[in-house]
Amino acid sequence: MTGTRAREQTRGSLAAGSIGSRDRLYRRLLTEVAAANLPFGPDVAGVVAQSDLAGLPPAAQRYLRFMGVVGRPRDWSFRVRLAGRFRLRPGGGWMPAQAWQYNSAVQVARVFVIRVRMAHVLSMVASDTYLRGRGRMLGKLVGLVTVADGKGDEFDVGELLTWLNDAVLMAPSMLLTPAVSWAQVDNDSFDVSLTDAGHTVTARVFLDERGAPVDFAADRYASLPGGLLLARWRTPIQSWDMVGGRPFPGPASVIYDLPDGPFCYLEGAFDAGRVAFNVPPGS
Repeated sequence: MTGTRAREQTRGSLAAGSIGSRDRLYRRLLTEVAAANLPFGPDVAGVVAQSDLAGLPPAAQRYLRFMGVVGRPRDWSFRVRLAGRFRLRPGGGWMPAQAWQYNSAVQVARVFVIRVRMAHVLSMVASDTYLRGRGRMLGKLVGLVTVADGKGDEFDVGELLTWLNDAVLMAPSMLLTPAVSWAQVDNDSFDVSLTDAGHTVTARVFLDERGAPVDFAADRYASLPGGLLLARWRTPIQSWDMVGGRPFPGPASVIYDLPDGPFCYLEGAFDAGRVAFNVPPGS
């Protein structure tokens, strides 16, 4: 480990101690990320140049300029907290939820852990992961009883698509790689495709007049009480703020457009006070 990485690791450990002493879910995230044995990013990340946008569709260029990527070092990871509410099925009751996640672009990876309060008494802790080309959704009631365990091709593709969604909203310079392709749709939308571990996912990104993303849509399998169903999956964004000199998404929803109507299963917002970029995996 270089001196720079050692200092970053130390800062990560201090942050873990200050937050983790109050947040067991955060400690759970750090444990799972450390167990994933993810690679470190570069000591010095290259700066995104105007030439890196050359050849991209006009709508994609407008989006990347709004996101402020030009002149800023490339992001290779981020960690963030989310708070909101969650429900398990269409028509089901809403439950308070909080989550932490860590995303890496060095090796495309995502670790997402969420705690849901059921009936304000019991808690379900679940993890959604994409590691080495494999996706998995695992949920346990009170940390003991398995209530969900999804894996297979549908989850591999679904979790990779979620990584793409995260990158579009949080760290778009992660997408400036040969594994990503772009296509113009019209002045206010473009398609973006990502290939990893033999899987390719494609989503459509919709923009407002500034170039800010207002929605992200793709086909994704919904895990419903009756089984898996392929449906349109969307993440509309209500607003954008400036945090630390970069655009930061405001409240958002996660929605499946099912045959019987829209099913919104998660509403919430990323915590601007609990976000960090280019942090090493683990603590």
